[in-house]
Amino acid sequence: MPDGPLVGIVLVSHSGPVAEAVAALATGLAQGGATASVAAAGGAPDGGLGTSAESVSAAAARVDRGAGIAILADLGSAVLTVKALLAEGDALPVGARLVDAPFVEGAVAAVVTASAGADLAAVEAAATEAYAYRKV
Repeated sequence: MPDGPLVGIVLVSHSGPVAEAVAALATGLAQGGATASVAAAGGAPDGGLGTSAESVSAAAARVDRGAGIAILADLGSAVLTVKALLAEGDALPVGARLVDAPFVEGAVAAVVTASAGADLAAVEAAATEAYAYRKV
């Protein structure tokens, strides 16, 4: 079992159901011990497609345990929303970081690595390495 707090993971998607499904997949594959806190932040406030800065901020606050937060985003404006929140300085907890990784594979790698007790740099590296996963 890892010592200390685990890195939190936030999954930002234009679709609430997509963010929730990827969170469920990643946490399901990381089972077997302590599991990092994962929060989905998907969709617009009205439930449609879009990205909500308030939802991302709230999700980051929910997973913050003091070990850092890896934020993965699916598409353009989701990335821009996270970048804008990071630029504000106090909209996200200290230690929040946007991770350049594929959304599904990166989320699984991030959650599994964080659940093993790795630090934020290792979680980011694992998620980023998912770009190299070959399917053929």
